[in-house]
Amino acid sequence: MEPGRVPNESGETIEPPYLSVIVPAFNEANRITKTLAIISAYLSRQTFASEVVVVVDGPSDATLDRVRDAAREHQNIRWIARDENRGKGYSVREGMLESRGTVRLFTDADNSTDIAHFDAMRHLFDAGCDLVIASRNPKDAAGALQTVPQPVLKRILGNFGNLFIQALAVPGIWDTQCGFKAFSAKTATEIFSRSLIDRWGFDIEALALSRALELKLGIVPAHWIDDPDTHVSPRTYLDVLAETVRIRWNLIRGVYDLPGADARNTLRTRRGDS
Repeated sequence: MEPGRVPNESGETIEPPYLSVIVPAFNEANRITKTLAIISAYLSRQTFASEVVVVVDGPSDATLDRVRDAAREHQNIRWIARDENRGKGYSVREGMLESRGTVRLFTDADNSTDIAHFDAMRHLFDAGCDLVIASRNPKDAAGALQTVPQPVLKRILGNFGNLFIQALAVPGIWDTQCGFKAFSAKTATEIFSRSLIDRWGFDIEALALSRALELKLGIVPAHWIDDPDTHVSPRTYLDVLAETVRIRWNLIRGVYDLPGADARNTLRTRRGDS
């Protein structure tokens, strides 16, 4: 593992930033420079302190070089890099537990959900939410929109998969997979210190754990743009369904060391449009 440019490398005590933005990155050499520039531009306009933590997940391209270049050009970018690919879930978990922000947001390297969506999230944290997610489905949040629709096959697989996911793990949430979710520091520790899924099903696990821990969830509408160069394939959907079964089985067996036998009760939900 290679950590890059830690802000407190001098050893002095530094007040933690309000927001940490975690960006998991596999083979993202063609997209990561633009995405980090957009994130940095947004953060530079804010009054709160922030950091960007890029988790470079064993790429076979020049992703790490591009991240290093971006860190020289923009402030408060650091990275964690490894030679072995471990998966998006592993990378997000590592970033959540290694970052220092009062609020910790992960966003995809393709920038399909623009960083400016955090504007709508922030007031929900102020209102007491423990975690806030973006959704591409108007059943979750009025105004949600997929600006460029996904291909028909991906939509069919996604709709079927969501019904399966709701039945087994997180009923009532119509979009579990949007790559834009934020957690308070305490919530990030509670969830990601327990999580076990290393790849695509980690979103479902995080939401299932938030319900089991009786945390307060907020949802904001996403204006989402599909990227044709996504790493998601039809096989990915099948893997997610298999991981959903594993999550359900882990809950039944008590693998997550949850407080209380009746911890899987109603999730209090506050909508981003309310």
